[in-house]
Amino acid sequence: MPPIIELETIRRTQILEAALQTISAQGCANVTLDDICRASGLSKGGLTYYYKSKRELFLAAFTEFFERIFARGKETMDRFDDPLEKLLSFDWLYNPEDPDGFIGYPVLFDFMSIAVHDEEYRKIFHDWVDNWVVLLKEAIVLGVNRGMFHEMDCESAARGISAIYQGIATRWFLAPGMHSRLWALDTLENAVKGLLFSSDREAGR
Repeated sequence: MPPIIELETIRRTQILEAALQTISAQGCANVTLDDICRASGLSKGGLTYYYKSKRELFLAAFTEFFERIFARGKETMDRFDDPLEKLLSFDWLYNPEDPDGFIGYPVLFDFMSIAVHDEEYRKIFHDWVDNWVVLLKEAIVLGVNRGMFHEMDCESAARGISAIYQGIATRWFLAPGMHSRLWALDTLENAVKGLLFSSDREAGR
């Protein structure tokens, strides 16, 4: 039998994964603790030992989701040396067969609908966005220092690129008939280059 700490980590992971899968499939408003018990294979008592309420569980599940997506984004960016390639490396966000996207978009939109009226949820989103801004800003600063991008307010540009990703993703996921994967990737590249390169300078691509 694993040590208690290791077992608790396994159980929490099991519960959070079941919660995310269930929220993605049914929506927050329709999910009960009993649903998550069935999905995780745990009893009600087993689940509430780790999470005392639906709210506590949902907050932990959403936090886990955001941390997971951010970690994947950072890992993807780290594979590239070229600053522009770093900033355009999230093509997996627009892949309908990607498991993180398949589960993640319904989870994200459900989360955002709650965050409209809930300050605790909104803070999670705020912190997540700020983490992305820091990551994107590092790539922009690198490009400016290498003379690839024009001089700019790098934090403002990072916030702009973060918003571009989110806006394109929203259209691509919710209205795919009018916003294909190719549209998403082309629009992303054009918008990011428009922010990074001076109008009188070729992007070199």
